[in-house]
Amino acid sequence: IATNAVGSLKRSIGPGDFVVPHDFLDFTRSRPSTFYDEKTVHVDMTEPYCRNIRSALSGSSGVVDGGVYVCTEGPRFETPSEIRMFQTLGGTVVGMTGLPEAVLARELEMCYASICLVSNYAASISPSKLTIDEVFEIMDEKKNDLIDIIDAAIRDLKTEQSCPCQHALRGADVNNHEEELYEGFNDICKPEKEEQHHDGP
Repeated sequence: IATNAVGSLKRSIGPGDFVVPHDFLDFTRSRPSTFYDEKTVHVDMTEPYCRNIRSALSGSSGVVDGGVYVCTEGPRFETPSEIRMFQTLGGTVVGMTGLPEAVLARELEMCYASICLVSNYAASISPSKLTIDEVFEIMDEKKNDLIDIIDAAIRDLKTEQSCPCQHALRGADVNNHEEELYEGFNDICKPEKEEQHHDGP
């Protein structure tokens, strides 16, 4: 279970609210994004966060169930134009942490989900200039509520998980089909044999 301090992209979700995202938009650029540098693994991210953990976290009163988490590179805050773009793309909250962790957890077939604490409205949504002080102020104010939500979620989770997280790599390793791919490619690219012509007897 990951925790993230985020800015809200929606006026209906304000500082102090909790959001359990169901999807993400990754705008990071220079972070390591895979454990598989030596081979190609296409891990499925149709359901980026563990459904069981998400359900357990969302069971607490006042928690917003679902949302699209936009992760930026940071460390600067976002510009108003970037915020408008994120809103157009369907973003709910924006932050600088949580990715590539979600992807790496999936590559390890780990159950992983995030609960986001909204610390401020994003740039241009907030009438005032964003400061790191308000982030820490909200975090300090809501930390006990956050602990209670996570504690309740852990108690609610079953030891045996029924989610697909533990089978995330099934069918994801391209190298298992490497020989087939090369054979198919060679067949396609193989030049046709030219007819041989012989002069004389």
